[in-house]
Parts: sequence; C-alpha cells; structure tokens
Amino acid sequence: MSSPDATPSSKGGALRPIPMLIFGSRWLQLPLYVGLIIAQGVYVVLFLKELWHLFAHAFDFSEQQIMLAVLGLIDVVMISNLLVMVIVGGYETFVSRLNLQGHPDEPEWLSHVNASVLKIKLAMAIIGISSIHLLRTFIEAGALSSGKSNYTETGVMWQTIIHTVFILSAIGIAMVDKLSNAAIEDAKQAAGH
Repeated sequence: MSSPDATPSSKGGALRPIPMLIFGSRWLQLPLYVGLIIAQGVYVVLFLKELWHLFAHAFDFSEQQIMLAVLGLIDVVMISNLLVMVIVGGYETFVSRLNLQGHPDEPEWLSHVNASVLKIKLAMAIIGISSIHLLRTFIEAGALSSGKSNYTETGVMWQTIIHTVFILSAIGIAMVDKLSNAAIEDAKQAAGH
C-alpha cells in the first residue's frame, strides 16, 4: 500500500500541484538558453568580422600577425563550441529531452550527457580557451623587452597561474567524479549481493 504522500509517476497519472509547479519551473531556463543562442549569433558576426579583417590584410600582416589573427579565430570557435555544449547539453540535462536518437546529426557526446559529464566537458573547453589565450600572450610577450607589448611580466605570470588553476580544477572535478561513480558502482554491487 502506498503512502498518501506518494506522487504518481508520469505513467500513473498527473502530478499534484506543488510537485508539478516545482518540476515545471525547469522551463524558466528556456529564456536563458535562447539568450545563449543569440550570443552564439553575435559570435558568428565576430568571427566573420575577424575573418574579413584577416583576409583584407593578408598581404600586409607579418607571419606573427597572421598567427595571432588565426588564434583569435580559433578562440571564437572554441567559445562558440562551449556555447553549443552549454545550450544543447544543459537543455537536454536540465529542461527536456531533445529526442535526437537516430538523427544523423546527433552529437556523439549527447547520448551519455549528464550534469557530471557536462561539468568535465565544460572544464576541458575552458582549459582549451585558456590555452589559446595563453599562447597568444606568449607570442606577443616576445616584445616585452622592447616595451611594445600589451603585456607585462606580471600579467603573463598571472595568466599562467590562472591557466594552471583551471587545469588543477579540471583534474579535481574529474577525480571527484571518478570517486563518486566508483562509490555508486560499489553501492549497486553491494545491493545486488
């Protein structure tokens, strides 16, 4: 016999009003994801602007300037990829299923996405973006001694420290995730015996 507080599943009937309100509140995130889609559009415009700038100055730029411009394009693409992961993965995890099973364009990673996987993927994307920024800084830091650089030695040092913190944070997230998954597996095995 079930308790009077038992909530029927979606197969057994409708939710009571308070659980339905709480469960339905996840749709409040929809405008946030739409906003990120708009931000994605802004990044497309920025990419096209930077690409045009590179094309227009292809014969004027030095090799280093071309490399910095290309790194800028890569940076925009990586941030755009991060946006896609947050939009698609976040919506699928926290709002509603996209029901893409069998669709030829279904992202491979989406089939096993959950909050934990999304955290690790986001951490890795942030490290990638930070790496691009740090590489740009290192390339431009060659002009530190001439005084023509936009960076200072202290600025370069802090960027390196922050990048290292990102890496250590990602390692920490992965270790905590591995430990919690191992604990869940151990609990399942103990319950099965």
